[in-house]
Amino acid sequence: MNSGDLLLTDNPDWDSGTAELGHMFKPGELDLSHKVVLYLDEITVSFDGFRALNKLSLTIDAGELRCIIGPNGAGKTTMMDVITGKTRPDEGKAFFGQTLDLTRLSEPEIAHLGIGRKFQKPTIFENHTVFENLELAMKTDKRVWRSLLALLDSAAGDRIAETLQTIRLTAHADRLAGLLSHGQKQWLEIGMLLMQEPRLLLLDEPVAGMTDEETERTGELFLTLAGKHSLVVVEHDMAFVKQLGGKVTVLHEGSVLAEGALEDVQADARVIEVYLGR
Repeated sequence: MNSGDLLLTDNPDWDSGTAELGHMFKPGELDLSHKVVLYLDEITVSFDGFRALNKLSLTIDAGELRCIIGPNGAGKTTMMDVITGKTRPDEGKAFFGQTLDLTRLSEPEIAHLGIGRKFQKPTIFENHTVFENLELAMKTDKRVWRSLLALLDSAAGDRIAETLQTIRLTAHADRLAGLLSHGQKQWLEIGMLLMQEPRLLLLDEPVAGMTDEETERTGELFLTLAGKHSLVVVEHDMAFVKQLGGKVTVLHEGSVLAEGALEDVQADARVIEVYLGR
């Protein structure tokens, strides 16, 4: 074993089940031996006396597609801010995999580890082509010489072509991004995130402003990505949430109010009172 390698028994959060696996990891390496990619434990965040998150506990499995719903002010955005390092919790733990403590890392460090976040409004380079946007987003050394070599790298071209196919923009590869429809711009930004090779994607109201057809195609895209990536989707469109299927978490006043299949949470009297009934 190299001096830089550690056993999970050296981890302060070690447990006997992990020890039996004899799993070995390197510092900074994502460890999914327990099949959990994200672990939030009693996260509390207060702003001027207001508790945006109140002992929030949540786990996301590796490869899972989870929808997060809830009324405005429920803590959905603050939760994502904590995960990405934008906001530091007052209390609680946040781990990426078994060993990576998100509360001790900066936003760039968290992004580099493999957590990508998409905001409601797409952020793309409108004066560049779709292909160039994906090329600029590629996880590679951006110094001039390395960038020139990347242009000659057939593997890089193959990755871009594969991503174009995934987001269904192959026919628009040479089109200026600013000329795309709203839905296509959203897909392009998702493609740019995919070029960063994320393990976890945080998607904030991704179908807001989309046509019905674009919304359906976005659902198909997310279902394709699930398994290869873990997705956390914050959304208000219940038809879209139904299309995605899987587990739904309802947040209210900064903590989990209900969790389960969509039909179960929709039938929950507490959820109807604070969210769906409004």
